[in-house]
Amino acid sequence: MALGVTSLSLGLAFTLPGHIELIAVIFVTNLPLLFASTALAPLSFMPQWLQIIATLNPLSYAIETIRYLYIHSNWQFNNIVMHAFWGDVTFGGALLVLAGFALVSLIVIQPQLRRTLA
Repeated sequence: MALGVTSLSLGLAFTLPGHIELIAVIFVTNLPLLFASTALAPLSFMPQWLQIIATLNPLSYAIETIRYLYIHSNWQFNNIVMHAFWGDVTFGGALLVLAGFALVSLIVIQPQLRRTLA
């Protein structure tokens, strides 16, 4: 999660004209991402429409994985960490989603990094 967010922040920093614009984008995106994740409430407590949004949010996968690690002493990749609306998400599946998010964000910022650093 940290690698994905860092790469997107770097891409925005090189794209936007100044620091104020970057701070504004970060503030505008952070709160909706936080509130539309499982950080503040479990998925089962959310209405159906918010459950769909929360399962599409990469932050939910990071939070549920960390929550699983704190609660359980037995860590296996096939253990279920989240019950999404489309099916169960395993520990390994959540890690794959987070790795995919980081990979996609790194690929997305490549052209901007090449232009800026060239």
